[in-house]
Amino acid sequence: MDSIYAINGPVVKVKDTKSFSMREMVMVGKTKLIGEVIGVTDEMTTIQVYEGTAGLMVGDPVEPTGTPMCATLGPGIISNIYDGIQRPLKAMTNISGVFVTEGSAIAALDEEREFDVTLTVKTGDKLSGGDIYAECPETPLITHRCMVPPDMSGTVEYVAPNGKYKVNDVVLKIRVDEETLTDLTLTQKWPIRTPRPIKKRLPISKPLITGQRIVDTILPLAKGGTAAIPGGFGTGKTMTQHQLAKWCDADIIVYIGCGERGNEMTQVLEEFSELIDPKSGRPLTDRTVLIANTSNMPVAAREASIYTGITLAEYYRDMGYHIAIMADSTSRWAEALREISGRLEEMPAEEGFPAYLPSRLSEFYERAGYVETMNNREGSVTIIGAVSPQGSDFSEPVTQNTKRFVRCFWALDKNLAYARHYPAINWSMSYSEYSDDLAEYYNENVGEEFCRYRQEISTLLVEESNLMEIVKLIGADVLPDDQKLIIEIARVIRVGFLQQNAFHKDDTFVPLEKQKLMMKAILLLYHNSLNAINGGTPISEIISYGFFDKLIKMKYDIPNDKPEMFEEYFDMINKRFIKE
Repeated sequence: MDSIYAINGPVVKVKDTKSFSMREMVMVGKTKLIGEVIGVTDEMTTIQVYEGTAGLMVGDPVEPTGTPMCATLGPGIISNIYDGIQRPLKAMTNISGVFVTEGSAIAALDEEREFDVTLTVKTGDKLSGGDIYAECPETPLITHRCMVPPDMSGTVEYVAPNGKYKVNDVVLKIRVDEETLTDLTLTQKWPIRTPRPIKKRLPISKPLITGQRIVDTILPLAKGGTAAIPGGFGTGKTMTQHQLAKWCDADIIVYIGCGERGNEMTQVLEEFSELIDPKSGRPLTDRTVLIANTSNMPVAAREASIYTGITLAEYYRDMGYHIAIMADSTSRWAEALREISGRLEEMPAEEGFPAYLPSRLSEFYERAGYVETMNNREGSVTIIGAVSPQGSDFSEPVTQNTKRFVRCFWALDKNLAYARHYPAINWSMSYSEYSDDLAEYYNENVGEEFCRYRQEISTLLVEESNLMEIVKLIGADVLPDDQKLIIEIARVIRVGFLQQNAFHKDDTFVPLEKQKLMMKAILLLYHNSLNAINGGTPISEIISYGFFDKLIKMKYDIPNDKPEMFEEYFDMINKRFIKE
């Protein structure tokens, strides 16, 4: 039997063996710790262990499994809480208490739970990879669709009657060829580092509607798109992701806590269990999967947690669902790569990160997309990754390389956060490349003027930014009235439109129609004021009308379900300026 030759933290080496293949899952030591082969030479096999290696000794056994590192896919995933290698934390608590013990071999899915299964095929049907053969209600919000593994096809020879089944019960038998009859249960396994196959990628044309005005209007994200939320300590990355998870119109949320503080993950677990899904009135956990890998858990499992999460997301995408992944944070994942790379004595690149950091980041973000699945349904995986640059330095390698692979960049600003301006997204440092892709959707569903309003609002913010450079040097008093108006209207945009209150019943989520009418009111005031200034009315008199402060408060004063109240605002503004 093969045995350990050397141990260096999570990295274990086995000498003079031909038993292992690259990326194979192995069992290390007497307690059978889970590991993965990451290097093979004539002399040495290198393994990274996904659990703590304290207590391992040279000479302890290492056993091959013959299979790659896989996720177990089946009913029971939704509303569960996993560690980085898909061990259910609730079930582990019952076995080992609140501290995770090494070598805990526990099934990813509850093997005793029964599901009410309806078979959707009959004897003689020809099935191929991705075809749905059974359905069962996984939670009150999600119907689980059991699919033929992508690499299998054949003719149905046995179909179990509808009824209650456990995840490992055989419900279907497929004749693959003359000699092979394959049993299908409610579960399947899939290698976490291999993207699941699709029929084709579809054009990105639908927005992920979040109800957050700065996102939906100024910096939109598409379903199947990628976004990064970089920000230093305390700028609100986790809070922004919580808000997006609660309100975005994805069917399922996969939240990956990768290397975050334990108390922060505890807050996530507690909040998500208490939150009520606004669309259904059910607990948010009925459509959420949590992967908790805190900063004190084994560092190698942090690297695996990202792949585990994206594999679960792709599985539900293949059923025809739209998934949003919150990865918090990819910087901690990159730090895990750096630590393991250092222990392997690889040549470091910039700031000690391995030279393959960009390719690993691209592998992750490229698994997003809006696709046609193998069973001819439409599904999507949207990735929103938080980045934690040390000292808010956006020039560091993880942030810079992430910018190469995402098309939406929401840069968080500590000055905005400290001023209690949330979401603290800096509109001048951020960008979205999805605006043109989504223009047709906005034109058809919200109105053609929406994109025009957005462009004008964005232009006013840029003009204000340029003017503030002059104001810092010589003060605001020397500016002509039309430029003073830009500063005033930009304040209305910043405070009344971009700033949002997550604790206010109407302001926590704002539908697109109300967002459009708010922009219309702001621009109506701007154009009327500009005309009045050109006609000789001083800016001080226009400010005295009180419209600027009134528009700042309209987000609270006008309920989401009463858009007709905006007409009063439009009439009021028009009448006042017509008198002039």
